[in-house]
Amino acid sequence: MNTLKAILAGLSLLCTLLTNAQYDPSTYGEIGPAYSIVESAGESEEHKTLMAAVMAAGLTDRLHSQGPYTVFAPSDQAFETLSSERLERLLLPENKQELKALLTYHMIAGKFTASDILKALCRGEGSASFTTLEGNTLRATMDGIDIVLTDCLGNTARITTADADQCNGVIHVIDRVIAPR
Repeated sequence: MNTLKAILAGLSLLCTLLTNAQYDPSTYGEIGPAYSIVESAGESEEHKTLMAAVMAAGLTDRLHSQGPYTVFAPSDQAFETLSSERLERLLLPENKQELKALLTYHMIAGKFTASDILKALCRGEGSASFTTLEGNTLRATMDGIDIVLTDCLGNTARITTADADQCNGVIHVIDRVIAPR
């Protein structure tokens, strides 16, 4: 019982800390319940590469639709971890399906705030799995106070900014691009 109390106390502290890592209006511009995921990401100074990829993959309408969706949005800096050749190749029209698979691996059906992810981690004894829109699994764990996502290849990304609430879901900014295979 004391272990459970300690875990709950830790999660409570974590929720408080994550609340401090919520979206910064200077990053996203105007966001909130009146704006869709694609509208807010389009206004973000940190997501120009992501938006170019979303448009090239033909996902604009989907991210403007009702949802709800949870999007783990790699920042422009995160996209810099990919080679420029790979990124250029992905953006070619003939690679649209590969790009779409990569991007939909960053999306989950439903709205999962950082608090919801933490609750899933608690229920899963420190690990939670989510099925992405691409169809593969994305695993969440904790590293200190950070929520860490692990892809099918074992690569990790940290949520750096949590809970940018939208009319059709929520955006969490991540520091790396994750891959379905």
